[in-house]
Amino acid sequence: MLIRDSRSDDIPALQAIYAHHVLTGLSSFEEVPPDVAEMERRRGDVLVRGLPYLVAEHAGAVVGYAYAGPYRLRPAYRYTVEDSIYIAHDRTGLGAGRALLGVLLDRCTAAGCRQMVAVIGNSANAASIGLHAGMGFVHAGLLTAVGWKFGRWVDSVLMQRPLGPGSDCPPD
Repeated sequence: MLIRDSRSDDIPALQAIYAHHVLTGLSSFEEVPPDVAEMERRRGDVLVRGLPYLVAEHAGAVVGYAYAGPYRLRPAYRYTVEDSIYIAHDRTGLGAGRALLGVLLDRCTAAGCRQMVAVIGNSANAASIGLHAGMGFVHAGLLTAVGWKFGRWVDSVLMQRPLGPGSDCPPD
């Protein structure tokens, strides 16, 4: 598994991965998949903040991606990021999620971030909850019935992990 920085030419593959999740799953609360141009714009928003936008390659193909964005935009949240990870539906079980999240944690720590938050769509999303728990995230809350998708109410699970010294001292 190769984890590397994303490139513009990866965007069509990333868009296809994400579109599948939007159209068939509850991990994203979007209902209409963004097009390639919008995915490129979103990637640019992450990169301009100095945050990582990564891809996982397996056997020469992009099989997943992950990025960290601001948790919230108010200045006091500037040391907290939120992660997003999406794996191609036909490439799960290869370890791409764990590999992506490991590098994402390292890169966000190196960037001076102090907390990472996961907002996991669907409280029944055992794979994502398990991945995050296995990487040191702890349950921080449950927002019940905050999304309406596919004719039903959907929860969001909140998980959190400190980065570097976390809250033990002020930021640099």
